[in-house]
Amino acid sequence: MAGAGSGCRVWNEPEPARDQGKPLPFLAMKVLIVGAGEVGFHLAQRLSEEGQDVILIESDPERAEFASQHLDVLTIVGNGASIPVLTEAGAKGAKVMLAVTSQDEVNVISCLAASRMGIQYTIARISTPEYYRRDSVLSGEQMGIDLMINPERECAWETFQLLQSAAATDVAHFADGRVQLMGVRVKEGAPVAGKTLARIAADLEDSHYVTVAIVRKGETIIPRGRDRIEAGDQIYLLAPSDEVREIPRLAGYEGFTLRRVMIAGGSTEGEYLAQLLEQHGVECTILDNDRRRCLELAENLPRSLVLHADATDLELLEMEGVAGIDGFVAATGHDETNMLSSLLAKTVGARKVVSLVHKFEYLPLVPKVGIDAAVSPRMSTVNAILRYVRRGRVMTVAALKGIDAEAIEFKVSETCAIAGSTIVNLHLPEGAVIGTILRDDDIILPTGADEIRPGDEVIVFALPSAISEIERLFEA
Repeated sequence: MAGAGSGCRVWNEPEPARDQGKPLPFLAMKVLIVGAGEVGFHLAQRLSEEGQDVILIESDPERAEFASQHLDVLTIVGNGASIPVLTEAGAKGAKVMLAVTSQDEVNVISCLAASRMGIQYTIARISTPEYYRRDSVLSGEQMGIDLMINPERECAWETFQLLQSAAATDVAHFADGRVQLMGVRVKEGAPVAGKTLARIAADLEDSHYVTVAIVRKGETIIPRGRDRIEAGDQIYLLAPSDEVREIPRLAGYEGFTLRRVMIAGGSTEGEYLAQLLEQHGVECTILDNDRRRCLELAENLPRSLVLHADATDLELLEMEGVAGIDGFVAATGHDETNMLSSLLAKTVGARKVVSLVHKFEYLPLVPKVGIDAAVSPRMSTVNAILRYVRRGRVMTVAALKGIDAEAIEFKVSETCAIAGSTIVNLHLPEGAVIGTILRDDDIILPTGADEIRPGDEVIVFALPSAISEIERLFEA
């Protein structure tokens, strides 16, 4: 990652790197959010549910009114790049500024004004590549931005991770990649279908999986040993990264190797994904119905095949061999087109289909209509921001699509209140479970008798209602 140290941390590499800058205290913060679009709304909702003092600034009166009616936050109508508006919002007493409008320039100027007014941490949603160049006069360092997040690159990297498995609907990495969280949908007749977690643990005694959540008919369950997994359930498991390859088989899926991928749509996300596929030796074909864009893509992607074509043309998809393709990604700028082309590709026989979805309200529809997985640039941005905002004791955060829960990785300090306590004595809140303890080189799947020790890294899976209490348990 560029910009290590005390300067601007820039998420501009194909694979997002862990930020190692100054710790940001999470508890009892005043947070200013500029932009009440889907990213800003979701961030305000998450942070306010966890007891943060959130002030939301939005220039569109109707959008501001909607946020005010649906969120327990102070909403101010105005331009987040305006000094008087920031003063009215109490910027001088705020700890963090999150500038997440859809306009890069507004986000940059908002952060510049906030840093001049004494806000300690500024984060900007930035898509324009020029801002990421370290020699640019408008770089993040020059503008006083602590972290710039590129939604399209974040989304492309998440898509690449999902393509690695036929089963995965969600993927997140912890402990520098040693532990992985995977979401999968359980097929009819799968080895784990119809069994309790206690029975599965007994049957798989030599395996190391922890089921941290079950989503059934839209309800999220933080399970215990007596809970049963049923066909059709969406389950989330934590496992050592070198063992996750067995998870798809347990959920009823066959083995999978990614060799060929077709991308429908020459969007920025599609281009970034193609770059990743080229770097990893995966054969890539891109379809786009804009001839000029096809010429640009062909010049930028020398090892990919670029076709001027309509991704919703079923006959074309069949001619181009979608039936035998390992991965199909719908990445146009239109959600409806993406979902339609994904369904067509799935019908023709593509093994793994991923759809780019911009609107949050469409995300729950994806599994219902038969699409394997969805990615969202906006949700990827939310995840990247939460990873940074919750730093200090918090090392990694994963907010997942279609589920009201988060996986959070904590570092246990010498002065942490729970250091030396056994799990059974922690009295975890309802809606939270400790999934994994990492101690030196050991990955521990905990029982109630296991002790939390200083230096441990603990991965907790929790519903929003339990997160603030979990934070207090791990407070130094």
